[in-house]
Amino acid sequence: MNKKNVYIHTMYFVVCAIIGWCYEVFLEVVIYKWGFSDRGVLFGPYCPIYGFGSIIFLVCLFPILKNKNKILKWFKIPIVFVGCAIIATLIELLATYILEALTGSWPWQTYSDYDINFQSRIALSPSVRFGIGGVVFLFILYPLFIRATSKLSEKSSKIIAITSASILLIDLVLTIIIRN
Repeated sequence: MNKKNVYIHTMYFVVCAIIGWCYEVFLEVVIYKWGFSDRGVLFGPYCPIYGFGSIIFLVCLFPILKNKNKILKWFKIPIVFVGCAIIATLIELLATYILEALTGSWPWQTYSDYDINFQSRIALSPSVRFGIGGVVFLFILYPLFIRATSKLSEKSSKIIAITSASILLIDLVLTIIIRN
């Protein structure tokens, strides 16, 4: 992977973290009608877990996306759906354990009200949404993002990536200092 790809994927991480925050807020305000609350663990409008998830989706599932096998062509979307659902659910489960160990809880709702759940940490319904979201990220958003960023020079990519990653890092440090 060349430097420009690292910069591009750093930007993709940040964009997905912002999209994840918007998705969470949309669910709360529009779908569930609970009212607005900041859905992120940091101060800014981003949920880094969505950035990590999108990058892990790419690492794990990109070979399937790029495979030109004619038989596989018909099964790509279901395979990616199931793969994303499993990966995201495992990420969420792991995140609940890590955050609980570090802070005493995790910042999103428990799934105790869901019929099919594990320790109220993960549930089938969100896993299905994660699978759908992963398909949207990998088949729609990622190609659009790559097309939009392909015209950037390496220098521009570097500046944008370093700036956005720095903002996230500063936010992380401030969150740790102020909230603890």
